[in-house]
Amino acid sequence: MLEKIVQPLMLWYDKNKRILPWRKNRNAYDIWISEIMLQQTRVEAVKPFFQRFKEALPRIEDLAECPEDRLLKLWEGLGYYNRVRNMQKAAIQVVEKFDGKLPDDYEALKSLSGIGNYTAGAIASIAYGIPVPAVDGNVLRVLARIREDDRDIMKQSVRSQVEADLLKVMPSEHPGIFNQALMELGATVCVPNGMAHCEVCPVAEFCKARESQRVLDFPVKTKAKARRIEDRTILVIMDGEHIAIQKRPKKGLLAGLYEFPNLEGHLTEEEVLEQVEGYGLTSLRIQPLPNSKHIFSHVEWHMIGYAVRVAALEHPSTQKMLFVEVEHAEEKYPVPAAYSAYAGYMNLRLGQEKFEEM
Repeated sequence: MLEKIVQPLMLWYDKNKRILPWRKNRNAYDIWISEIMLQQTRVEAVKPFFQRFKEALPRIEDLAECPEDRLLKLWEGLGYYNRVRNMQKAAIQVVEKFDGKLPDDYEALKSLSGIGNYTAGAIASIAYGIPVPAVDGNVLRVLARIREDDRDIMKQSVRSQVEADLLKVMPSEHPGIFNQALMELGATVCVPNGMAHCEVCPVAEFCKARESQRVLDFPVKTKAKARRIEDRTILVIMDGEHIAIQKRPKKGLLAGLYEFPNLEGHLTEEEVLEQVEGYGLTSLRIQPLPNSKHIFSHVEWHMIGYAVRVAALEHPSTQKMLFVEVEHAEEKYPVPAAYSAYAGYMNLRLGQEKFEEM
């Protein structure tokens, strides 16, 4: 069955593929950046991030040498910041071991930090024409429906078997086109979270799930564990035109990023004022801000917020926090999207917001 879908799928892709900046050529660095960015993020959202990243760090050597705060600022808004940290570790490995060029070898690619089977397969097949599969969620969904495969796609054993099955039918010529065609089909036709567009699918005649009218039954996927709920109180502390930010610990959630001062639990105005006084600041006015929620992979923040005006400081920092101008914060300090509702109070644009207004 898989042999039958290869040619019609590649012909369809040739006529229907989206024009994307990382598809202009077969540059391995571009493919690598895009594939890491596209994990958990929509294509349209990634475009401006990709452009900005490439303009700032056009070569692998630039990525290897980039200061951490600048690197995280370039990634701001994409989330999953360990991915770009791993990219930098891999870039250093590439500079030290491979003369600054991503290796044209599947196993060598997998030896780099943060590069697994899928990313290695994408780079190897698209950039270097190596006939290896690149199996992501889109591919797993497409093949589960075509084959009416009720195995749990969250299991590594299932993913490994799908890779082995694809390897047997991988075209020796243009394997990257075949891999991209499968991904594109899953992204635009055999879509998640809703009915597939079977009427325009180039391989609909081979699809068992369509034939039995069970498309929405696939893929089978183990439900994730319920996220832990954490209550937090966010403080937007302002000294004139300056706002207070602090750096998170080097390890753990949002490691090394900057944030508004915040406290565990949902605090009252009186408790917040007491905490602000404990920072050595003189409160002038406090104002409740709207509630907000942010979802991470394993935890969910339920936030309340307060804007607190404090007396002007002689020095723009304390032991616990920095006081910076909004423009300076927007330019220099990476602040995660979890705080976007409160950043908006000070017209501080984060990540994608800066591109949407351009």
